Amino acid sequence: MALPDLQGSDLHNRPPPGRAQYNSMLMTPTAAKTTAPVRRASAKVTGPITLSIDIGGSGLKAMLLDAAGKPVSERQRVATPAIPTPLAVMRGLDELSKLLPRFDRVSVGFPGVVKRGATFGAFNLHPRWASGFPLQKELEKRWKRPVRVGNDADVAGYGAIKGEGVELVLTLGTGMGSALFSNGHLCPGLELGHHPWRKKTYEDYIGRRGLDKFGKREWNVLLKAAIAQTEFLFNWDHLYLGGGNTKKIEFKPAKNVTIVSNELGLVGGVALWRDQS
Repeated sequence: MALPDLQGSDLHNRPPPGRAQYNSMLMTPTAAKTTAPVRRASAKVTGPITLSIDIGGSGLKAMLLDAAGKPVSERQRVATPAIPTPLAVMRGLDELSKLLPRFDRVSVGFPGVVKRGATFGAFNLHPRWASGFPLQKELEKRWKRPVRVGNDADVAGYGAIKGEGVELVLTLGTGMGSALFSNGHLCPGLELGHHPWRKKTYEDYIGRRGLDKFGKREWNVLLKAAIAQTEFLFNWDHLYLGGGNTKKIEFKPAKNVTIVSNELGLVGGVALWRDQS
């Protein structure tokens, strides 16, 4: 992939855009490896440049995007801290941000409930995230850039959907993220992974705990059953499956089911700023 020259661009001399407060419960924008040095090329980019971050249970990932949401850097990754308290994760994000050139604004996908930039639940991180940790304000204070934070599955969904009909996104990783869209508009607050299913929850069977407990063969059987259940529940027109564990899928999905790149959790980040485009 030929990548533009970010270091030589004048984008970094521009003042940061206004710090509009992003509320994932109110705003509905329309659809849209190992660590390695960022490559450079001679092409110019269209700013502002967004640092898009995906906070996961096993890894913290980041990539730079241009105004259209196209990657202009390689994806960078550092491990999620073993005890992922807010302070420990913030230090990891500081380390991650230093692996990339300068940026104008930040988008963050967080694995839990997000309201007005604060976190109210992180089932696969640490209980300290559940009491309204002001992630957006803390990152703005540390990095001196405007920041918007949304649920990670919602952000991945913005990168995946076509904006036609009812579209459901399921992310298969440490847990099971979910996002529902109607004609490109997000239906916020969906935490399907923690909804009762069978004797426990979807996440207990479809998340990493289920994969480790039941093994890949039985996990595939359970995933097919969960997909069928969500179709009965939401009558979706199209389903998108993302996340690192999609590589464990052994069955052929139906025509209206698409397995998408794990990097959509980053590429969708620019959608959090669509109201300023």
